Amino acid sequence: MHGDGRPGGGHRRRAAAPGTGPAHRAGPGPVTAAHRDRPRSARRLPAALAALVLLTASGVLLYDLVAVRADRPAMQWRRELGGLLDRHTLEEAIVLLGGAVAVLAGLWLLLLAFTPGLRGVLPMRATDPGARAGLGRRAAGLVLRDRAMEVPGVRTVRVRMGRTRVAVRAGSHFRELDEVRADLEQVLAVGIAELGLAQEPELHVRVSRPDRKG
Repeated sequence: MHGDGRPGGGHRRRAAAPGTGPAHRAGPGPVTAAHRDRPRSARRLPAALAALVLLTASGVLLYDLVAVRADRPAMQWRRELGGLLDRHTLEEAIVLLGGAVAVLAGLWLLLLAFTPGLRGVLPMRATDPGARAGLGRRAAGLVLRDRAMEVPGVRTVRVRMGRTRVAVRAGSHFRELDEVRADLEQVLAVGIAELGLAQEPELHVRVSRPDRKG
C-alpha cells in the first residue's frame, strides 16, 4: 500500500546501474555508437521493384529512340503521350493528381532509404567492433515475462518491450503490492542486464490486484 492508501501504482527506475548485473560483470567491453544503432533492413523488395521499373522504362525509351534514329515511326505510346501533353495543361485535375502520386511515391522511397527499418530488432552488445547482433523484441519480452512469473505473488504479467522503455504490468493475488513490485524490479533489472542489449531500456513496473468477478 502507498502512503496515501492507494494500492498498486507505477514506479520508474533504471534497469541496472552501470557496471552492475551479470551481463556487465562478464566484461563485454565498451559499446560503440555503431553498436547502439538499430540494424538496417536490406529493403530488397522495394529496391528490386524500383530497379525493375526504371530498367524497363529506360529500355523501352532507348529502343524507341534508336528506332526513330533508324527512320522508323515512334511507338504508339509516345505519339499518344505527345498528344496528351499538347491537349492538357498543368492546371487540370488529372495532371495535378498524377503529379501528387509521383511526389508521394518519391517521398515513400526516400523514407525507405533513410530509415533503418527492422523495428522489431534490438541491437545487442558486441566485443568485436566488426560484429553486429540483434534480439527480437517479442523474444526479449517473453524472457522478461517468464522471469516475472517466478516472483512469489505474481499471477499475471504483461510486458511491452521497447528500445528505450520496458513497461511491465503485473497482477498479484497475495503479498503486499509494494513488496511484489520491489521484487519484480530487482528480478527484471537483472533479466534486462542479462539480455546483453547495447542500450538498456528504462524499467517501468506497475502492480495491482486482479479484478474480482462476481
